[in-house]
Amino acid sequence: MKPYLLIKYRIGYFAIAMAATLGTAYGQDDASTDLIDHYSDGSRTRDGIGKYYMGREIAQVMGHQGIPWLERENREDEEAPSKAIALIDLKPGETLADIGTGSGYYSFRIAKRFPESTVVALDIQQEMLDYVKGKVSENGILNVSTHLGTIDSVKLPSSSIDAALFVDAYHEFSHPFEMMSSIFEALRPGGVVYLLEYRGENPNVPIKPLHKMTQEQAKKEMALVGFKWKETKNSLPWQHFMVFEKPE
Repeated sequence: MKPYLLIKYRIGYFAIAMAATLGTAYGQDDASTDLIDHYSDGSRTRDGIGKYYMGREIAQVMGHQGIPWLERENREDEEAPSKAIALIDLKPGETLADIGTGSGYYSFRIAKRFPESTVVALDIQQEMLDYVKGKVSENGILNVSTHLGTIDSVKLPSSSIDAALFVDAYHEFSHPFEMMSSIFEALRPGGVVYLLEYRGENPNVPIKPLHKMTQEQAKKEMALVGFKWKETKNSLPWQHFMVFEKPE
């Protein structure tokens, strides 16, 4: 096994992930106090930030220096992203937000598969979005747009998207409750979340533990925000393909 698969190029930016607090995003009423209980501080492991959510330590964020790893030639052989994209259901005229788009690897392939739909490539790092914009301009892609979010919000209008995609990104959110709440608001009723995460139950998946998630943990965290689990497809080599819905 290649060493870089074990490392996964987790570079910098973890300081960004610790920059805000739940108290500044929500009022200090009884409801927010209950939410605060789901966050805790603890020992910071090598690949984490020392902040815990529902018992899970949040992982450090990949910096834009990791673009070559995202664009590696053998990614299809290792992760079969084409199979993952084939599992996405996007109708003409619908909009999908690729959250934590990185280099836009998935965004461009989804846009090609669904030319009558729109893909919003969203990230919190302007360097990532600049890279995506360059490829959009270079290749004349009309149905991909870029959008800058923050560590605690996607900054999208209410009921403006039909689906949200997360590819190995959610476990790095420093404010997962706030982020998923903003996505819940941005989704139209009946909208779906496609959550791809390396399988935490499988020790043979060659990714560091904090950069993997179990289905059980993912379901608990999505349910806290209001999402309902619909199904999980495990046809990919390394990842769970989990589908959650916003109730009608």
